[in-house]
Amino acid sequence: MSRRRVGIHGLQQQARTNAEFQRAGEALAHQQLEQLKTQLSVFKTNLEDFARKYRKDIKRDPKFRMHFQRMCTNIGIDPLASNKGFWSELLGVGDFYYELGVQIAEICIATRERNGGLIDITDLKRLLERLRGRNAQEISEDDIVRSIKNLKPLGNGFDVVQIGSRKLVQSVPRELNVDFSTVLNLAQVVGFTTIREVTSKLNWDADRSQRVLDDLLKDGICWIDMQTEPAEYWVAGFFADS
Repeated sequence: MSRRRVGIHGLQQQARTNAEFQRAGEALAHQQLEQLKTQLSVFKTNLEDFARKYRKDIKRDPKFRMHFQRMCTNIGIDPLASNKGFWSELLGVGDFYYELGVQIAEICIATRERNGGLIDITDLKRLLERLRGRNAQEISEDDIVRSIKNLKPLGNGFDVVQIGSRKLVQSVPRELNVDFSTVLNLAQVVGFTTIREVTSKLNWDADRSQRVLDDLLKDGICWIDMQTEPAEYWVAGFFADS
């Protein structure tokens, strides 16, 4: 009986100790959280001061704007997430990116019949600069990518895809499966490929090669030149859209 009472007492003591450790841990976690909140608040204030001081550079210089955006992202602040509030009033960046997003959609839709909804980002940038005019705010590829992220909630298929060394903007809901991406990667060097090249370089059988090329042709991503031997499948998004 004596041992049993000691055992119960020990368990009770251990439970009290565990509870004290838990309370101490919660207090420490709360303290650390409050310190982190304070640090983030101070950093946010400093960031706002920085934005006020360099607002002209942020609006004028696309490279400076990119670094500023990354600095904001690192502390969980997105000055582009809304076209209202402090950041928009201070910098106008919210309106800038939404306006750019509308212009991107306009160009992608206008050129979709020619390129199948897949346009090289450098060609898109050139067309945007032409549309916006000489006096418009300078833009970068990073600006285009961020604007496309704002278009995603619309569910209209806008996305940025990487094919080999090329960065392309996709404007139709389409999954570029592994076969599609592999063939496009093969074609991106010179802008076109052939069934003979696909079959030999990828070690595919002729049926598989033909099926993938036919699907790309059907989707409007490729054009076919029947005047050559063998026929050449040109990827519309890989040559400049005049």
